[in-house]
Amino acid sequence: MERSGRESTARNVYVFGATSFLNDTASEMAYWILPAFIASLGVGPAQLGIIEGIAESVASFAKLFSGYLADHVARRKPIVVGGYVVANAVKPLLALVWSWWQILGIRFADRFAKGVRGTARDVMVADSVGAAKVGSAYGLIQAMDSAGAISGPLLALALIGHFGMRGVFAAAAVPGALAVLVAWVGVREAVASGQWPVASSSREPSAVSGQKNRGEIGKDEVGAGSKIGLPFGYYYVLAVVTLFSLGNSSDMFLVLRAGTIGIPASHAPLLGLVFNVTFTAFSWPAGKLSDHFSRAKIAAAGYGVFAIVYLVFALAPSRRAIWMTMAFYGLFYALTNPVLKALVVENVGVDVRGRALGTYFFVTSITTLLASLITGVLWKWHGAPVPFYLSAGIAAVSAVALVAHRVQGLRS
Repeated sequence: MERSGRESTARNVYVFGATSFLNDTASEMAYWILPAFIASLGVGPAQLGIIEGIAESVASFAKLFSGYLADHVARRKPIVVGGYVVANAVKPLLALVWSWWQILGIRFADRFAKGVRGTARDVMVADSVGAAKVGSAYGLIQAMDSAGAISGPLLALALIGHFGMRGVFAAAAVPGALAVLVAWVGVREAVASGQWPVASSSREPSAVSGQKNRGEIGKDEVGAGSKIGLPFGYYYVLAVVTLFSLGNSSDMFLVLRAGTIGIPASHAPLLGLVFNVTFTAFSWPAGKLSDHFSRAKIAAAGYGVFAIVYLVFALAPSRRAIWMTMAFYGLFYALTNPVLKALVVENVGVDVRGRALGTYFFVTSITTLLASLITGVLWKWHGAPVPFYLSAGIAAVSAVALVAHRVQGLRS
């Protein structure tokens, strides 16, 4: 019976992967043409920064709320499915808007829904697998998510010539509805197994990350470990990631920067395509790799990739360089998104997993909001290269800090 239950909840990884593929197909159909659509309404970089900044800020509060809620409710599936319903109901409304504040309202609702479902979903994923496979699980879901980000721009390219940008927004309703259906039918509630190590700052790193100790800790010990709360090592990584996020503005600024050197707005979905091919190809391998080697160092390598990308965008030597760098940029996300989430959940107790993820998402999202606002202002007053140089420098410092930490109770 126990094995059957584990198999039932482990399938959540694949269901969430399919749901992420469909949902991101819908999202990316709209996302990569949104800068051009905003520009067609007479909106510039400053307003774009406001739209994305506010959208990310509401998402951050929703993630924090969702994290605390996920630790205190018996059923997380309604939270997750409800988030998919709201997000995919509002995205097609972009086909009807005529001003930038209407776009702001839609992005507000979309990001709020994503924030509410995101933390609860990640807790469900961690509850569905053992400690030795959490990196692989997050990596697989991320790979499916970014695969949807490949199909989305391709569909946008196929439709935009016949139906225009508004037609693309309307068509996004189809994969969005399928995402809701798959989540509603396929997701199962999950309860964490006893295969997670106790989160305590007094333990040696090998006791947390060593394969020998995985699966040897009983449920009573896990429950006791969760009462310890969030260890110092968690806060160290949170501080480093927060610093990095101050330079990690919305990717829409990359699209705008590409436009300043002659890449037409109609090619924006192709920029998303080349980026997401790399993202998809490396997400699952990076997640698997983090189950066996240092998650912190793998994520630090991702920060190094980010620094290189933003340096090239600051210099903008040629259109060819921008295309190649955009493909390289996908490696940054692959090395950080699934790996950092796995790093968080394996180092805290089971009962505070939602709180840990929610706080992590909240703090980094707030600083991403600041980054978008700062980038918009610096671009307006000092030109495009300045904010990109700043982001590259912050990423380089963050990579060094993430590699340099040596905190007990945290895989280093």
